[in-house]
Amino acid sequence: MKVVILGLGYVGFTSACCIASEGHEVVGIDVNARKVREIMAGTAPIVEPEVEALLQQALAEGRISADTVIGTHLDACDLVIVCVGTPSTADGSHHMGFIADVTHQIATAVRSSRQSPLPVVYRSTFRPGTIEELVWPIFGATLGEDPQQRVEIIYNPEFLREGSAVRDYFSPPKIVTGTRDGAPSPVMEQLNARIDARSFVVGYREAELTKFVDNSWHAAKVTFANEIGRICMALSISAQQVHEIFVSDTKLNISPRYMRPGGAFGGSCLPKDVRALQHIAAEAGVNLNMIGSLLRSNEMHKHRMFEYAVEGLEKGARVLLVGLAFKAETDDLRNSPNVDLARKLLAAGYRLEVYDPGIDAAKLIGANLGYAYSQLPALEQLLVEKCQAETVAYDRVIVSNAAAGALHLPPGCDIRNIGVLD
Repeated sequence: MKVVILGLGYVGFTSACCIASEGHEVVGIDVNARKVREIMAGTAPIVEPEVEALLQQALAEGRISADTVIGTHLDACDLVIVCVGTPSTADGSHHMGFIADVTHQIATAVRSSRQSPLPVVYRSTFRPGTIEELVWPIFGATLGEDPQQRVEIIYNPEFLREGSAVRDYFSPPKIVTGTRDGAPSPVMEQLNARIDARSFVVGYREAELTKFVDNSWHAAKVTFANEIGRICMALSISAQQVHEIFVSDTKLNISPRYMRPGGAFGGSCLPKDVRALQHIAAEAGVNLNMIGSLLRSNEMHKHRMFEYAVEGLEKGARVLLVGLAFKAETDDLRNSPNVDLARKLLAAGYRLEVYDPGIDAAKLIGANLGYAYSQLPALEQLLVEKCQAETVAYDRVIVSNAAAGALHLPPGCDIRNIGVLD
């Protein structure tokens, strides 16, 4: 393929060298004339292992070149990759001027001389909605009412780390491709044919959000580790040994567990132990901004799930809550977010009924019994049997955990699932 890459910064230049090494013809475009001269002379504009060797090999074999203007380079190319910068502004948003400018240049070039549809891949990092609200409108304004006939817009976030960018290009953690209809793109499949990684093809917005989720999680991990490190320092505990124990657990700690968006955390362990760790840190004089925010964030999530559950529902409506226990197939109600939801529903004036096959009010004992009736004094009156849950025409059914699996709800039933967010 002939590939044109717009923007020869860290991502663009590394991508150009890697793509050329796979046998493709690559033209890199950058407004910085000095950078273009250095590339054509075989000097990498960035310091990164392996890239200069790849550049020199590609130059020797005539598979890479660079220019300062688009000119006629798009006329016969098979793919355009946009890697221009999206720097932060003072309020944390992205400066989108370079994206807008390069998009307009591509659209003008396509309108002037391009005959066949041109795939345009954006790798720059920008907020969800940018393709739909900025990129497509620019193409539409330049190309006319149906720009889809002239260009195929794709969003393909990159996962390159400084110091290992070449290895990351050829062995990424995953490949994410965002398309207009969430369908595969043949040109992207061709480009990535030699890369062995799990691939996801999604809509634009899901792909656009991916990089923010990843990097915020990486930042959260570093922050969490350092907060634990500060506790260890204050208490003369070996942070290295605590870390070794923690990361050895790939079943729960370093794993997909507890990572699916849905219900708030609760139960007899997590809230109690988070509070205890906060107290331990406070006694030791250690400030834990991240860990200290966990319970507050959890309470905010509970309220948001309540708002979502009753959205558009008239007060006084008849509501079935499916799942009251902390987890399905248990009867543990202690610190269950579903108990909090039930209380909110009652306080808001809804006619609430609860189905949970794991709960028999007569069999609750000990702390579980005390918690249940202190939070929901009318618990016995709220619980209904399966036959009633399946036959009553409820105004809304709110599913809070997997207990719904045993129910056969009527077709067209108004269901809000807050246990798993789709």
